[in-house]
Amino acid sequence: MAAAPVPILPGTLDLLILKAVSLGPLHGYGVLLRIEQLSRGGFLIEQGALYPALYRLIHQGLLDAEWGTSSNNRKARFYRLTPAGRKRLRTEAEAWDRVAAAMRAVLTATAEA
Repeated sequence: MAAAPVPILPGTLDLLILKAVSLGPLHGYGVLLRIEQLSRGGFLIEQGALYPALYRLIHQGLLDAEWGTSSNNRKARFYRLTPAGRKRLRTEAEAWDRVAAAMRAVLTATAEA
């Protein structure tokens, strides 16, 4: 049984998008589906939040986009990670690993510690 969706923490949407796109080129809706799949339904991204983030990542040089045809034969913009995007993904993922480890240490502390 899937867990109920949780709100996305501020500042994490870009990281989720970069990770989703790092696994292969995707159109916008595909990014939503991949994040939902990777999080096992834990994160549900609103389209109104996704598309401004995609444009921002393109503007920052972290994603490239080109027009193509989706699996249902519709014209769609496909997003691909740039080398700068790959570097940012690595840096941000390492930072989140440190945050998660610190939170885990605090939350598992006992009175004896």
